[in-house]
Amino acid sequence: MIQISALPAFTDNYIWLLQDHRSHRCAVVDPGDAAPVLAWLKQHPEWALSDILITHHHHDHVGGVEQLKSVCGATVYGPANEKIPARDVALRDNDRITVLGWDFDVLAVPGHTLGHIAFYHHGLLFCGDTLFAAGCGRLFEGTPEQMHTSLERLAALPDDTLVYCTHEYTQSNLRFAQAVEPTNADIAERVEKVRQLRANGKMTLPSTLALEKLTNPFLRTAETSVKEKADERNGRDNRSGSEVFASLRSWKDTF
Repeated sequence: MIQISALPAFTDNYIWLLQDHRSHRCAVVDPGDAAPVLAWLKQHPEWALSDILITHHHHDHVGGVEQLKSVCGATVYGPANEKIPARDVALRDNDRITVLGWDFDVLAVPGHTLGHIAFYHHGLLFCGDTLFAAGCGRLFEGTPEQMHTSLERLAALPDDTLVYCTHEYTQSNLRFAQAVEPTNADIAERVEKVRQLRANGKMTLPSTLALEKLTNPFLRTAETSVKEKADERNGRDNRSGSEVFASLRSWKDTF
């Protein structure tokens, strides 16, 4: 059995910790800071860090990699098309790896960065900064078309897939979602649930793809109400899903 928990880092990052209770080996996803991981390992000396999974090259996702590898000797997996410190295994689209006895499919999801990847094990998605709860990552390197395609690819996974993204952005993302769809009852319900969680100091992750499809405007570009709002925002008829996405993303950047 593998247990998944979060190690908070910086102001709003989560480093995902995967624990295999049979072997007492563990793995982490996107350790931007080594300190929270090393602190956890010191508190739990019976556990050994064996694997480090990286989704993309931004410092808040890779900053702790070299120190963790030097201390623990963990194997580092990361995208082949990006410069990842101390990477041992370079991963490309549709590769498959086995970590802690679980198989993970590697999905190329460019947009936030050009080489961004996600890790998918049936029912679980570690998607870095591509898909957020009620939002998506900024386009630092890729095009709206690339990001829209990446999000469509993730949305095609089973509805019950748990979404483990790496930032606690849910509350601010939902404010934007309500601006896009002010009459969406599912968004209103989620806003209240998230408000209660955050008021009690609790995290809002993981999400599910089913919930994202109901409340995330970036996965709802085919909805008439979302398209109409995007058209209204940029004063044109956005014919394709990627055009609707581009309009929404541009709006969100200054929201």
